[in-house]
Amino acid sequence: MKKDFKILAIESSCDETSSSVVVDGRFCLSNIVSSQIDIHTRFGGVVPEVASRNHITAIDNVVDLALEKAGLKLNNIDAIAVTYGAGLIGSLLVGVSYAKALAYATKKPLIAVNHIYGHIAGNYLSFPELKPPFTCLLVSGGHTAIIDVKDYNHHQLIGTTMDDAVGESFDKVARVMGLGYPGGPKVSKMAENGKENIFFNKPTDMGYNFSFSGKKTAVINYIHKLTQRGESIPVEDICFSFETQVVDELVNKTIKACQDLGYDKIVVAGGVSANKRLRKVLTEKSQENNIECFVPDFEYCTDNAAMIGSAAYYSYLDGIGIADMTLAPKPNLNLQDFLYKNN
Repeated sequence: MKKDFKILAIESSCDETSSSVVVDGRFCLSNIVSSQIDIHTRFGGVVPEVASRNHITAIDNVVDLALEKAGLKLNNIDAIAVTYGAGLIGSLLVGVSYAKALAYATKKPLIAVNHIYGHIAGNYLSFPELKPPFTCLLVSGGHTAIIDVKDYNHHQLIGTTMDDAVGESFDKVARVMGLGYPGGPKVSKMAENGKENIFFNKPTDMGYNFSFSGKKTAVINYIHKLTQRGESIPVEDICFSFETQVVDELVNKTIKACQDLGYDKIVVAGGVSANKRLRKVLTEKSQENNIECFVPDFEYCTDNAAMIGSAAYYSYLDGIGIADMTLAPKPNLNLQDFLYKNN
């Protein structure tokens, strides 16, 4: 493959419309993100139909801005990449259809990318020196998992959540306390002035797997009991106690997995990697155990197209992930189905 291989990437799996130009999988020339948070806040969560309609409105402008900021034209691009799963079917359909049209019109290769691969690859943009193998802690609204990243295109799922994803748990706890959407940042903000004086649920003894449903239910039951007794709700203490206990479980299991795998590097990926307490505690615990910890820049934590462009580069290098005009969105893409296979 030639040097300075430029990929125009598109991400529309949920409620962010994003386009980016990435060079050689490591250098981001532009990363434009059009967020719908303000739109969905009034509903208390993402409304799929509203999300897909707003993707349609935004995608032309987002792609044009990505090219403009990169100082390039479409004929300077070597390949088109797009998230094809997992995500909301309507949202994915907008991005996939647009990417297919671009690839067809320009006669450029089309690369299908798993959203999870993208989150992991976001770290390659923040840390150009980072190379596999390493242990990855994936934490987002839809997924919580520990992954053995053997090389750029060969990953093995080590552990995952048995019920709620960690981001989903934060959202539900925020909702029951009336903090609004998105829940994660709001819980973390309230936790800054709280104390850990409430024990919600003991950590799960499930190997590398997680279960956050019990902690979430314990929070809800605790609030209900206080309400029934007419007592005030210590929101800040609840948030701090919940966040601390969740983070400790994530960190302890990830450290153990890294040691058991014989690795000396931990990488964090997904929207919840923006959580300040998680970043702090995992970094400190990793240092105590002589493990190098990589946490992506904030712009690569939440959904963005730059991470898709990075993942697409390494996929294309190995001659995999290459799609044609039959490419269809796969909203329920399994964590084990990391790579796109053109059947």
